[in-house]
Amino acid sequence: MPVPLYQAKAEFFRMLGHPVRIRVLELLQDGPLPVRDLLAAIEIEASNLSQQLAVLRRSGIVTATREGSTVVYELAGGDVAELLAAARRILSTLLAGQQDLLAQLHEAEKAVTP
Repeated sequence: MPVPLYQAKAEFFRMLGHPVRIRVLELLQDGPLPVRDLLAAIEIEASNLSQQLAVLRRSGIVTATREGSTVVYELAGGDVAELLAAARRILSTLLAGQQDLLAQLHEAEKAVTP
């Protein structure tokens, strides 16, 4: 029995639901990077990064190639960068709305405080 589309989408977003995975994808937007550069940029244990890269690789969202003893990762396609850009736009809108509410709250406090 095939998986419903909404369930496949939920599983996809669950796969993205880890800060290290998002950071890796952000870093790879600028082009392929070797694991050592990812480690330097993210500053986590190598084993933790390896686990997160494995999740991304299994999902097909990143690819890995070996160049000698170095493993280089890259985004599997441009759609990932577009998804991250859309997430930034959505967050900007949400945070701007929160800033507006915060400003209104401050104004209300000023009006009540003698």
